[in-house]
Amino acid sequence: MKVSDFILQRLREWGVEHVFAYPGDGINGLLAAWGRADDTPQFVQSRHEEMSAFQAVGYAKFSGKVGVCAATSGPGAIHLLNGLYDAKLDHVPVVAIVGQTNRSAMGGSYQQEVDLLSLYKDVAGDYCEMVTVPEQLPNVIDRAIRTAYAKRTVTAVIIPADVQELDYTPPGHAFKMVPSSLGVADYAPLPSPEAVARAAAVLEAGEKVAILVGQGARGAREEVEQIADLLGAGVAKALLGKDVLSDELPYVTGSIGLLGTRPSYELMQDCDTLLVIGSSFPYTQFLPKLDQARAVQIDIDPFMVGLRYPFEVNLVGDARQTLRALMPRLTAKKHGAWREKIEKDTARWWEVMQRRAAVDADPINPEYVVHALDALLPDNAILAADSGSSANWYARHLRLRGSMRGSLSGTLASMGPGVPYAIGAKFAHPDRPAIALVGDGAMQMNGMAELVTAAKYRHQWEDPRLIVAVLNNLDLNQVTWEMRAMTGAPQFLPSQSLPDVAYADFARSVGLDGVRVEKPADVESAWQRALAADRPFVIDFRTDPAVPPIPPHADLDQIEAAASAIVKGDSDRAGMIRQGFKAKVQEMLPGHRHRDDRPGAGDPDGGR
Repeated sequence: MKVSDFILQRLREWGVEHVFAYPGDGINGLLAAWGRADDTPQFVQSRHEEMSAFQAVGYAKFSGKVGVCAATSGPGAIHLLNGLYDAKLDHVPVVAIVGQTNRSAMGGSYQQEVDLLSLYKDVAGDYCEMVTVPEQLPNVIDRAIRTAYAKRTVTAVIIPADVQELDYTPPGHAFKMVPSSLGVADYAPLPSPEAVARAAAVLEAGEKVAILVGQGARGAREEVEQIADLLGAGVAKALLGKDVLSDELPYVTGSIGLLGTRPSYELMQDCDTLLVIGSSFPYTQFLPKLDQARAVQIDIDPFMVGLRYPFEVNLVGDARQTLRALMPRLTAKKHGAWREKIEKDTARWWEVMQRRAAVDADPINPEYVVHALDALLPDNAILAADSGSSANWYARHLRLRGSMRGSLSGTLASMGPGVPYAIGAKFAHPDRPAIALVGDGAMQMNGMAELVTAAKYRHQWEDPRLIVAVLNNLDLNQVTWEMRAMTGAPQFLPSQSLPDVAYADFARSVGLDGVRVEKPADVESAWQRALAADRPFVIDFRTDPAVPPIPPHADLDQIEAAASAIVKGDSDRAGMIRQGFKAKVQEMLPGHRHRDDRPGAGDPDGGR
């Protein structure tokens, strides 16, 4: 048995079924071992190492298991980094196995020699080791996987090419030998009873309680529902926790933040008590004012408590078990005016979303594209959104329910993970449909190439449906709107304009299916066709780049600045303003606070 044979054997013993990877001579020993092992665990070949890492992240997010990716030395190891940082920042367990030049060439400025220990020091800071003798195994593999699970982070194992070819000899019962064992112990830490009592006292005293949940609350759905009922609270969701609670619950206000909903914003603006469960949501400006609310935080990671807000009590523990310890100490509150307001605001928000989706656009309103999908979603769908304006519509228009799952690059906010996340999801759950919402920028960046990966492996999936919806607006739209709203700058065409690409035609050229949609009347039927397809399907929606991703806290002054930028930079859009842009926005966003005492404020065409 070679070292490379033993590495694959140990991965199998850990229950690893897939390794998302791209070949190269720095891992030739491992590739040969894969051949001897009858491709077990399965080598899943992407088109680019960054995509391998993203697929491993998607697999880990949607399976709950560790994601494993592999790449050759030098450029291959470098290409993994963006996907690995996505895992690190979103607290996802991923192990990277990378090759290195022979030990005899190290320090000789050899071809593809990169100091990988230094390069990976940050992204895999919790555990990054190079195997230089066979006796380091299985310990290095075991600790890499165990650390990734325990700390929900990235770890890395570097294996020089010549070490892969050595005969394997295990560590002995001797000095400076480190034997190892399999497995991660199940544990659910609990805070002290005294801390739980202090938290209960804070929550008991509150009259208008708001709850914010993140992905750390995913295993505590029932308990979150129960404590929301006890406290008469509304529940907002950080974007990584969008699938924690059903959006059909009347007190769930939806996403929070720049891509969030108006009722989530108002929930935080008006509450007197805040309970945060399993979230490190970073945008303090969307939380209550710093002197407004008493606050309690529950998080399993002691290094993540106390962030973002001046919490009065920090409870370090498993969300489910901590809530179970907390609830017996609480007295049920009467569901009065506070809860009624939350539910009324939330119901009204969904009405607003329906009206916004119905606003005419040229050629198709992107909000309508995603809104139309909402009612058609299978209860077991897995959704991946890419970064950009597509994330806005994912956050606001899709009501996750049943066993639906959804995610995106939450903290790194990288472009490009939408399609590889969906592919990772298909390997995690080959019996469930996966849907990726991506912009044309992300599709051109790497999504098109990964359609080849989907074509390569689609026959292995029990449910063949992998749908890629491209919001094709010929614009890097999110940044265009950020420029308008934040700096008043018009669209800078050399950086923002994108070429039109026939995405559906490309899909068909690699054995998939697809359709281009240029009329609103064809949107729903395109979704239905894709959901009934017998293979991965691409829908190329020609959407209007002039539909603004208005933030939930926007007032008409901010909208006016963005509108003015359109007029300055895009003369063909000036007519849109003259025809009553302000009035249309008011129709789309009833209840937004604005001043009507300004000259021309009551006139849709006057001064706006």
